This record gives sequence, C-alpha cells and structure tokens, in this order.
Amino acid sequence: MSQLLLAVDTSGKNGSLALARVTMGQGEIDVLEVVPLAGGTFSAQLVPQIAALLEKHGHSKSHLGAFAVANGPGSFTGLRVGLAAIKALAEALRKPIAAVSLLEAVASRGAGRERVLAALDAGRGDVYAGNYEFGPKVKMHSERLLSREEFVAEAAGKAVVTPDAALAEFARAAGIPVELIEYPNSGVIGRLGWEHLKRGETVSPEELEANYIRHSDAEIFSKPAR
Repeated sequence: MSQLLLAVDTSGKNGSLALARVTMGQGEIDVLEVVPLAGGTFSAQLVPQIAALLEKHGHSKSHLGAFAVANGPGSFTGLRVGLAAIKALAEALRKPIAAVSLLEAVASRGAGRERVLAALDAGRGDVYAGNYEFGPKVKMHSERLLSREEFVAEAAGKAVVTPDAALAEFARAAGIPVELIEYPNSGVIGRLGWEHLKRGETVSPEELEANYIRHSDAEIFSKPAR
C-alpha cells in the first residue's frame, strides 16, 4: 500500500521541500516534486508551500503517512523553523519522523565509495565533517566540527565529498582529492529518510532535535567563565 512522505530541508541559505510516494515492501520512492524555498523567509513560506504542494497533487495533510527532515548541521534559525513544522504535523497526524543529517545526505552522493568523508563549510574557518561507511547498512563513525587544519589531517586517505566549491578548492590546494557535488535537496533527504523509516529508525515529535554540532553564539557567550 502506497503512502505519501513529506521531506523538508531548511538547514541552509536556501531550502526545499519534497513530496514523495512510497510503498511498503519496495525500496525505491517516487519523488513527485521538489519545491525550492528562498532563504531568509522560511517561517513565512514553509507552511503555505506545504499546503500548496499537497493541493497541487490532489492531497491534503491527512494523506501524509511519514516525514523526513534535515536536522542539521546548519542555520540555527532555519533548522528551528523546519523542525517545528514537522513536529507539529507529525504530532497532529501521529505519523513517524525520520531525522536525516545533512552530512549523511552529502556522503550519500559519493557514488560507489565504502568510506566517505562528507564536508560542509561551517564558516569562521571551520568545517563540518561526517565520517561515513556505506555497506548493507549506513554507519556513521563521527560528525565533528574541525578547523581547516584538522580537516586536512582527517581527510588524508579518505574519499572526500562536498557541495561547497570554496571548500573543495581549499582541499585540492592542500593536495586532497575532492568530489564536488550538487548541494543535496529535500528529494535526497526524502530518499534517505525512507531508508531510515524502513529500518525503523524514527523519532517522536518530542525526541526530534536539531543536530547543530556547533553551539550557537548565545550558548557560547552565556556560559559562565571558569
């Protein structure tokens, strides 16, 4: 029996949402449409765009059977908007949620590689790095915030994948082979989310949290001095 899966990514400067049809017992999913969301206005766009996407394909919220959402790392404000929307929908409809790391989405684009280091520019000279192993089951070894020097050391001997052109250029200048990929959208989040859902890797609305990896400035500067 087929059902609808809604995938949302508001982790970056620009986001997207996707509607997909999934069928229990089948590996593949049919992504019906991916809708881009302009950065900076996620809070105003997201809920109306979800409603419009469902209506366009002849569905309502009650037809949704599962959710997939990018839970970070990324923009603090953007992630909160996406997670809040999915929490509300999943709680109201009592449907499962798959939380997908953006680093896993990047790593999954490293075609045919068993061990992949996914890299994202974290700003401030830092790098979000996810060390993933792909086999019968995806295994995440680590997700960390690294300085660029630490990233160079970590990348030695690994297949490195990134959607960030400037980071790729830096890595290549340091002698690290890098695969530059297209930035993963919510269609990718939906496909990975479906794999999580089939394995029973779900979270409840209460358990869904952002994976910031780096603390916000507010948290950093509010800590008492030791």
